[in-house]
Amino acid sequence: MTTIAEPAGDLLLVLNCGSSSIKFALFDAAVSPLPRRPCWSGKVENITAAAPRYEEAGQPAEPLALAADDPYTGALTHIRSRLATRIGARQLAAVAHRVVHGGSKYFAPVRVDAAVLADLRSYIPLAPLHQPFALEAIEALLGLHPELPQVACFDTTFHHTVPRVEQMLPLPRAFWDEGLRRYGFHGLSYAYMAKALDERHGARAHGRTICAHLGSGASLCAMHELRSVATTMGFSALDGLMMGTRCGALDPGAVLYLMQTRGLDVDQVGHLLYHESGLLGVSGVSADPRVLLPREDEKPVREALAMYVRRIVREIGALTAVLGGLDMLVFTAGIGEHNAIIRERVCRALDWLGLTLDDDANAAHAAVISAGDSKVRVAVEPTNEEWVAASAALALITRQSTSV
Repeated sequence: MTTIAEPAGDLLLVLNCGSSSIKFALFDAAVSPLPRRPCWSGKVENITAAAPRYEEAGQPAEPLALAADDPYTGALTHIRSRLATRIGARQLAAVAHRVVHGGSKYFAPVRVDAAVLADLRSYIPLAPLHQPFALEAIEALLGLHPELPQVACFDTTFHHTVPRVEQMLPLPRAFWDEGLRRYGFHGLSYAYMAKALDERHGARAHGRTICAHLGSGASLCAMHELRSVATTMGFSALDGLMMGTRCGALDPGAVLYLMQTRGLDVDQVGHLLYHESGLLGVSGVSADPRVLLPREDEKPVREALAMYVRRIVREIGALTAVLGGLDMLVFTAGIGEHNAIIRERVCRALDWLGLTLDDDANAAHAAVISAGDSKVRVAVEPTNEEWVAASAALALITRQSTSV
């Protein structure tokens, strides 16, 4: 019997890799319990654009020169260089990666080796905006530091509790066995919501709660007893709400029509639905509500924002029906946490639920933005996906280091 060696260090690095950005956060596992705030964090943005930039928390962004033929590897190399300077003589215990899709095989964090990496590559078509880039980072680090534990933390894990009827797709049953089902995403964010809402709101949060993760990607999660019972994203990260550049729920007949009448192939359709639709596609201006709101005098912009809010409201209504009522509505992620106008428009359209907004609290981005007499508590809760990933990685390597 062999005991796996204790981790060589006590720092945990978290990487959240997307198609054009890499976010990173460093946590100090020498402190117990693991601090919620990282001791160092930042991001590289516009990796594939004309003006990449590097930014550390609390510091101004700086331009970053990346090789045109392989900018992603260059961005990772720059982060590793800054990390080495930052940690000095200390060492990493592990690197945790946000991996969007675990398919039908992985429902818990897993240490990545060559076999796991091969499995995860097969899920790239299910999450093309994120999966390949997370795996590129894992592969690069495996080559450089094969002894360093790397842990994949899946966005699908939190939704493993939804009932089978929510997982199934109305397709021939044989496809279920091939993994064609509704998985749900943004699970690291919702996992943090489950913990933070319990701490802040107690018993209220254990009731019928809907969390709205509104960022460049967006979804809703219906929770009961702080467990996922339904969510708007399904088989892929295209489903559900209208997003920044993604279409959300769309009649599949529209896709067939485009392929038949425009002669679009699969790659072209994929690019259209992932990169050219949503707020950007409808407005023709931007994927960012902060850019769009000052331009609402333009009809396409006005219609894009109205459609965006309408989709959120409609899906909240559907999930409220699944829950049998609503006790609490929570906004999180970039738009959810910081855009009071979008929150206000969503809440006004839900006044039939007995939801009353406190305008001053909403404008101040307070933790509770509903009025005292509101039947539904409305909250704003910052998410912390990186801490969830770091905690999961720490738990996994600790278990492995003590197993025989």
